[in-house]
Amino acid sequence: MAKDYYGILGVERDATPEEIKRAYRRLARELHPDINPDAEAQERFKEVSAAYEVLSDPAKRELVDLGGDPLAPGGGSGPGGGPGGPFTMGFQDIMDAFFGGATTRGPRPRTRPGSDALIRLDLDLVDMAFGVNQELTVDTAVRCSTCSGAGTAPGTHPATCEVCGGRGEVQTVQRSFLGQVMTSRPCAACQGFGTVIPHPCPGCAGDGRVRSRRTLTVKVPAGVEDGMRIRLAGEGEVGPGGGPPGDLYVEVHERPHDVFTRQGDDLHCRVSLPMTAAALGTQLNLKTLDGEEQIEVKAGTQPGTVVRVRGRGVPHLRGNGRGDLHVHLEVRTPTRLDTEQERLLRELAKLRGEERPEPMRQQGGFFSKVRDAFNGHA
Repeated sequence: MAKDYYGILGVERDATPEEIKRAYRRLARELHPDINPDAEAQERFKEVSAAYEVLSDPAKRELVDLGGDPLAPGGGSGPGGGPGGPFTMGFQDIMDAFFGGATTRGPRPRTRPGSDALIRLDLDLVDMAFGVNQELTVDTAVRCSTCSGAGTAPGTHPATCEVCGGRGEVQTVQRSFLGQVMTSRPCAACQGFGTVIPHPCPGCAGDGRVRSRRTLTVKVPAGVEDGMRIRLAGEGEVGPGGGPPGDLYVEVHERPHDVFTRQGDDLHCRVSLPMTAAALGTQLNLKTLDGEEQIEVKAGTQPGTVVRVRGRGVPHLRGNGRGDLHVHLEVRTPTRLDTEQERLLRELAKLRGEERPEPMRQQGGFFSKVRDAFNGHA
């Protein structure tokens, strides 16, 4: 009696080849001995594999649809080349079952894309703020001018590998409890390329590229921030075999400024004021990124006051406008006074009633006021 191969895979008799393949992959992932070591699962895996072998072959499937069994004695050649012979499962079928796709076959190309390169660029705050065109010296792989990337000596060409016959891989057959398993691996003689270079280029030794130092100009946009990267397309490393180059990334770093610190697009600086200037008010001449700027200091300025100068920061990288300049004022108290200065300050303190300053009472909340009321405080 013929086996129900459709039932073994759990598909309808009118299932498409893709549906049969999906059913087989699903069952193979569940029953493969590497995942399910149970003896019954191994037998079931053999049945599932045999069913897939039959139904994936149009001729054998047609025989099944007519009521025959291609694996039965006398019913056709069974898997492995004879009736009842050992089951042969190729490496491709195993990869399809577990990864759902075909493995790459054939020789790999000698020409491959190059990798990206990274270089650091240190700039002053002014160049970061307003932009600059900066020349860079880079050391990267470039296409060999002697062989134009081919890797062969002038007048010669690559030869087909005699070991793999140009396939780039060699196959081996091993016997296991599943039968004969065929595996493929890259050819060691040609490294999987399928060709060998009998006469390498004397300039690049067959690599198709050489290292060279060259000068580039990078345009740094206004408002770039510390740590940002600028991409120069196609200026990176040329790939093996003279392949297309990668990109060059320029990582910008800002040198410390002796006056300003940067927070985003805003600039901050600190200015120390004499006590008298803070009390009477004054004008400061501050050198900003745009030149000399007058800063108005109001009379009675307190320590820690911040004067904001709009539009004197760093230009926005994306969009119009600029950040602001924040001037932090620190009031400097004199530590040494001569006799006349001390007398004048004492007279000022007497006039202002500040000879014996009293500590300020803290303003408490609601419960503090209730507590003071019970204690008899006003």
